[in-house]
Amino acid sequence: MKKFYFVFCKDSLLLERKADGSHTIPLSEEPPTEVKPWTTMLNITPLGETEVKAYQIDAPVTDDDRFEMCPLRSSYYHLPEALYLKAGKCAELLYWHQNTKFCGVCGGQMKFHTDISKRCEQCGKEVWPQLATAIIVLIHKGKDKVLLARGRNFKSDFYGLIAGFVETGETLEEAVCREVMEETGIRIKNISYFGSQPWPYPSGLMVGFNADYESGELHIQLEELKKAGWFHRDNLPKLPEKLSIARRLIDDWLENS
Repeated sequence: MKKFYFVFCKDSLLLERKADGSHTIPLSEEPPTEVKPWTTMLNITPLGETEVKAYQIDAPVTDDDRFEMCPLRSSYYHLPEALYLKAGKCAELLYWHQNTKFCGVCGGQMKFHTDISKRCEQCGKEVWPQLATAIIVLIHKGKDKVLLARGRNFKSDFYGLIAGFVETGETLEEAVCREVMEETGIRIKNISYFGSQPWPYPSGLMVGFNADYESGELHIQLEELKKAGWFHRDNLPKLPEKLSIARRLIDDWLENS
């Protein structure tokens, strides 16, 4: 029976070229690349009725015209959404596997107990994949302006939204208020949930919100941001990529406000 094989080399994913120039994930009875005796083949939740497997290879595939390597993030623009989302889950589980080989309690070896859990051979400690939950918020000032910022870790010159990780002991809404105050010095109100998005870089969950400006002057946290400012809908800077919930928030505002 044919299976989807999600094959990764570091942060790149193996794509199969189709006759019409589009791309897909290899679908075959056997793995599309050589599998070493020590390779761990993960069983992933099926896609419909089709089994899904994921594994890592040591070197990129460069000698087979049927395939090409593509960074996971860029695969969003080459794959149907269902395959892109499944690729993200595969990447997260492979990352988790690589980082949970030994028990954090006794140092014993961790072995798979189920497809999404491991158990220590010595002390029985069981672990599951963990997500790093982060909030992201589009802050409105009236109907026509929003707050956009350039983070210090951005790889290009686009402007995004205020975001940050949720801390222990706080609600999502409290995290929104805290991150906004820490990074910009302003207060917000009318916080409302927008949606969420898996963010497998490497194992995040982004939770999106809208909020309204309440008070304060912008004083950006220079350790986190390069620039920030209020932008009118008719004069927006370069925006985040389409794959991100940041862009979905901005596009929703442009289309519906």
